[in-house]
Amino acid sequence: MLNVDLHCHSNVSDGLLPPAEVAARAKANGVDVWALTDHDEIGGIAVARKAAEDLGMRYIPGVEISVTWAGQTVHIVGLRIDEKNEMLVKGLASTRNGRERRGRDIAAELEKVGIPGAFDGALKHVGNPDLMSRTHFARYIVEIGRCADTKEVFRNYLCEGKPGYVPHRWATLKESVDWIRGAGGVAVIAHPGRYQYSDLEFGALFDEFKQHGGAAIEVTTGSHTPDQYEEYARVAKRYGFLASIGSDFHGPGESRVDLGALPPLPNGLTPVWHDWDL
Repeated sequence: MLNVDLHCHSNVSDGLLPPAEVAARAKANGVDVWALTDHDEIGGIAVARKAAEDLGMRYIPGVEISVTWAGQTVHIVGLRIDEKNEMLVKGLASTRNGRERRGRDIAAELEKVGIPGAFDGALKHVGNPDLMSRTHFARYIVEIGRCADTKEVFRNYLCEGKPGYVPHRWATLKESVDWIRGAGGVAVIAHPGRYQYSDLEFGALFDEFKQHGGAAIEVTTGSHTPDQYEEYARVAKRYGFLASIGSDFHGPGESRVDLGALPPLPNGLTPVWHDWDL
């Protein structure tokens, strides 16, 4: 049975490790088929592909696109994309626009609760303000000793209703799916169990995603509990979605599940890779 991991991050977005080191860790953990899916960014794909090929892993080019839907941020993973596709490249660039402005607003909000210098502090962890995210602020808050780890940060800061939360308007659901499909890829709803929607809203999300040409959902993911593996297996069967799997690994000590460490998909599902030449 193949060990497949189709969702993880490098320091090209908000991961801790460079793409080649993520590839090496995946290989060391027994991954056979691997995708790097950085947030709104495809700049790590070339290095990731070369590293995977050198290590004898099958590489799947990917991305994770930030979407605003019903007032919340939803993530759509694109797999088997052509990273040179002009529509995708332009769409991701437009999605990244505004991160620096949002970062300065987050820093201003954190200063109000006694955390000064957060913009420059977060910037040390990212290097590129176009890719600044809440995770980089969380690492700075840990660095200055305000919280023990990033999990504690997100319990107390940077989330809706907490100090430092600043909403951002991302791509639309239709735009994200159009960009992925236009680049020859497969659109996947990432970690659906993380979103705080009612049953009615989830139904609307899945219906709209499917209408736009979305094909799959993540079932087994580092962001789901074992009970949720079964819950979203049922969702996949109900809506006719393909099933994907991915650790959502960001770095050692920050991720609940390491690369390649997830159990296989539940029985009775059609994997997203079912017709890929693996």
